Amino acid sequence: MTSITPQERALAGRTILMSGGSRGIGLAIAKRAAADGANVVLLAKTAQPHPKLPGTIFDAAAEIEAAGGHALPVVGDVRNDDDVARAVSAAVERFGGIDAVINNASAIDLSRTDAIDMKRYDLMQDINARGTFLLSKLALPALRESAQAGRTAHVLTLSPPLNLDPKWAGAHLAYTMAKYGMSLVTLGLAEELRADGIGVNSLWPRTAIDTAAIRNVVGDDDMVRFTRSPEIMADAAYAILTSDPRTTTGQFFIDEDALRRVGVTDFSRYSLGAPEDRLVPDFFL
Repeated sequence: MTSITPQERALAGRTILMSGGSRGIGLAIAKRAAADGANVVLLAKTAQPHPKLPGTIFDAAAEIEAAGGHALPVVGDVRNDDDVARAVSAAVERFGGIDAVINNASAIDLSRTDAIDMKRYDLMQDINARGTFLLSKLALPALRESAQAGRTAHVLTLSPPLNLDPKWAGAHLAYTMAKYGMSLVTLGLAEELRADGIGVNSLWPRTAIDTAAIRNVVGDDDMVRFTRSPEIMADAAYAILTSDPRTTTGQFFIDEDALRRVGVTDFSRYSLGAPEDRLVPDFFL
């Protein structure tokens, strides 16, 4: 049991439906929930190994089971309506409902406007903004049932605070639009579902996080020393998912702030070598 656990095995028996999750931050969040004995349903495309990114959805499921949870891998694409509906149905059929949705799947391309290919633009919009909206939308009946049964029903999206400083749109407009689309889902759904007692929040890292995807984008293994491990996001997500959804909703949490709410103030254990004051800040902050 970690230092942030508000009560022992708070997610035991709860069912989480996550987009992506084959690796990186999503898998770390899934394994943290699994340590409580949670059920985790993964919707991801990675049935076969990616040429540049390690791990498949089946590898992730095995890690979740080894961590103490129950895993259900659903091979599918968050861009496909039928695949998303199938994942929602599978979660309800296997585990009896859905207590939390985690919108983790995301695509990144930092190209400037004149350089980005419109297929890449569409990919980011379809996975990030539309995929987040669709998965949340189709899970709403199950989430409402969870809330009505007195369980903690949450939608958690890995997206940044809505920061209208022109710096971010000017740096990588297409990516910014796609990520802010995810954040708008949080803003709107939190208000729409407030009366239902479903917590809807976003979570974003203060610093760069060491993931294979980021290594591929940045292309600099030496930068890893100036990042944090995905476990800080896993612990922060756990703190949100175990909070009261009636009072914790409509917020754009930074990982450090989510942890401070449950008494964690020392983040040095998440660092990968560099001093805290030299860590690379993440986008949008």
